[in-house]
Amino acid sequence: MSEAVETLEGWYALHDFRRIDWAHWQSLDARARQQARSALLDLAAGWSRQAAGDRGSYGIYQVLGHKADLLLLNFRADPGELAAIESELDRSPAGALLTRAYSYFSVVELSKYLARGEPNPDANPYLKSRLQPAVPPWRTVCFYPMNKRRAGADNWYMLPREQRRDMMKSHGLIGQRYHDRVIQVITGSQGLDDWEWGVTLFADDLVAIKKLVYEMRFDEVSARFADFGPFYLGLKLTPEAMGQLLA
Repeated sequence: MSEAVETLEGWYALHDFRRIDWAHWQSLDARARQQARSALLDLAAGWSRQAAGDRGSYGIYQVLGHKADLLLLNFRADPGELAAIESELDRSPAGALLTRAYSYFSVVELSKYLARGEPNPDANPYLKSRLQPAVPPWRTVCFYPMNKRRAGADNWYMLPREQRRDMMKSHGLIGQRYHDRVIQVITGSQGLDDWEWGVTLFADDLVAIKKLVYEMRFDEVSARFADFGPFYLGLKLTPEAMGQLLA
């Protein structure tokens, strides 16, 4: 049997994609609309306070295209906190307006053969920043789930550990060339959701994300061994912009 790679785990992640029920919105009077808008802004303010206290991280995005309207992204140390975030939103005046389009639950993951130095995140600032990621203020986000292929000669899990390590290092060199333009967060979801990993890319320019993903498609790790799910793209919403969206 091929040897599994040990991983380091950090914060849990919930990518919560919602649709706005505009027909319901149009049926509300001005007071009810204000209550819904205020409820959503109050929830976001609470998430912001937790992020400021280094107890999590969050981002709200307007999703481009038909797949959803909003992405509510949260990282927390305990999955119960993410469950509480979901239920608090659903019970709020905004909850009736926001139907679920898609969601993805996972945990921030770093392979040990890609970790640097001291394996204890509390003693290694680099590891801590990777395992407890701060959502950057950059303008755009791209999320997609993926699997490693298990088919015939292209079975990732039957390759020797050393070969997988060398291939992933080569794969990572492509990402390093974009480090000043794209921040990548990898979350593992084996046994947690329908895919094996979630990939979240942050950038100020979506073209940088396009170029990175395209270039990586030519690397053997992607070309031979990767299957990709749907891609979701979003533009970051400030509280002011979110209020204007629901004005």
